[in-house]
Amino acid sequence: MTEQQLPAWADPSVSPAALDPQGVSRRGLLRRAGLFGAAFALGSAAVPARAADGRRPGGEDPRLAYLVGDHHVHSVYSHDAKYTFSQLAAAGAKYGLDWMVFTEHSNFGHADFGAALEHREILDARAENPRQLIFQGLEWYIPAAEHCTVFTAPGPHEVDVLTRFESAYDGKLLAYDKGGPGDADTARNEAHAVKAIKWLAEQRRSGYVDDVLVLANHPMRLGIDSPHEMRAWRDAAPEIMIGMEGAPGAQGAAIPGWRGAGSIRGEYENKPSAQSWPGYPADAYLTYGGFDWATATVGGLWDSMLAEGRLFSVTTNSDAHRIVFDTWKNGDWPAGQTFDSTGRLPDPVNTDTPQPGSDFWPGQFSRTHVGVTRYGYRAVMAGMRAGRVWLDHGHLLDGLEVRLTRDHDRGRGVTLGGRLRVRKGEKLTLNVTVTTASRPNPQGILPEPAHVDVIRGAVRGPVADRDTWKAPDTRVVESKDVSGRTGTYTLRIPLTAGNESFYVRLRGSDGNRNGTGYLGASVDPHGPVPHAAGNGDPWADTWFYSNPVFVDVEGA
Repeated sequence: MTEQQLPAWADPSVSPAALDPQGVSRRGLLRRAGLFGAAFALGSAAVPARAADGRRPGGEDPRLAYLVGDHHVHSVYSHDAKYTFSQLAAAGAKYGLDWMVFTEHSNFGHADFGAALEHREILDARAENPRQLIFQGLEWYIPAAEHCTVFTAPGPHEVDVLTRFESAYDGKLLAYDKGGPGDADTARNEAHAVKAIKWLAEQRRSGYVDDVLVLANHPMRLGIDSPHEMRAWRDAAPEIMIGMEGAPGAQGAAIPGWRGAGSIRGEYENKPSAQSWPGYPADAYLTYGGFDWATATVGGLWDSMLAEGRLFSVTTNSDAHRIVFDTWKNGDWPAGQTFDSTGRLPDPVNTDTPQPGSDFWPGQFSRTHVGVTRYGYRAVMAGMRAGRVWLDHGHLLDGLEVRLTRDHDRGRGVTLGGRLRVRKGEKLTLNVTVTTASRPNPQGILPEPAHVDVIRGAVRGPVADRDTWKAPDTRVVESKDVSGRTGTYTLRIPLTAGNESFYVRLRGSDGNRNGTGYLGASVDPHGPVPHAAGNGDPWADTWFYSNPVFVDVEGA
């Protein structure tokens, strides 16, 4: 089908918001795109209205289908990557992605030239891959910290907002990068990061762009994203700054014999520096089962933020720059050209020799699953904002559906990111429906989950010390052995509401590598553990995580 023959819903020259401000309807999706079939047919019931006062016990969320995506991908418009949009979009389609975000690094070449040029190629990629939702974004150098994904919904101002933001708020371009405890400009730089997020939120509130989201990337890689900074970003605009990478890209970095004896999954190979927040232990700079220490530690930084009773999502992605075992190399520069003068690398050239790399193709290993009620750009962003997110490595699961209900209610209950209101002492049931992998993953392995863990934490409200990274009342409260179970099955886990509000979240793995969690066996008896340096085959140690469900106890 040529671009001229594309139907309006797939025409890159037509704004998705102009077609339907909430995206293509589920009925339209089934008729036009054919992506989900039964998944959406099962979820086509109308969403029931909530109680007008919002205070009655219970709660019910809509039925969902899950779109698989990657919010952190680099192309020739990043100074340290090498692939074209067409190569990356085709790879994402091959590995089953429904959506992806191109997040090029901020720098002068990109700000001056690259963003506008890449937009034209993104339009081409949308035309070539009409069943894929392709966002334009930016990897923002946060003043006083490291990196964030920033991306907008497609529309007439998506490039303008990103380029204005890059020029006015990027820490690298402004030389606002310092954030160590001994740096004179730390307070100014941290304040500028908060101002930046508020500016983005205003672009959404004013309607200049339909939507925009921000997520912190690889927060513990350098240890320079302090707990108080992450809380400040969240509090500046929680509808914009929605979370962090629970697991970084570069998951192929420690394949045995590939990069070197000191290699760690995620390229988490750093030590504390003068820029690092001094309250992090040395172990925080490692990955655990491929996941960031802030996420993987039960009772750690992520839980300390959730224990405030506020949603903060986790995701995973490829951070694709250079793919493991790939034979492409960067092309040669024409005479007199550089990245700063063009904003774009030369197209890559294929060779017969594997090139250096740490990453997997988008969707090849890391997948973020977002629950939606419609198909469309804004629907994906709305699902992420609502926290309807779970993630897996190695294609460990085909599906995960989570519902928390009061035992005497007959409704669907609430799902990931949702809130259930209950009375003290009420009996609840956490229904976890698992669909195991039906086919081998890209490595040729048919993955099988070995256990599903339920993690519960007390909600205590805002913390007095905004640099705290511990939630002492969070622990694994149930672990279900699911070894050998295949197909689709539902685990029904009883819970009781005590005297205080709480949340529950899920985690599980293939069972190949685990041990005592970072905060001890009483908190996490068999959690993810670091691998030996240079010996981190990612396909042999795969995990899934879910966002939390909150339980608000009346009178707590």
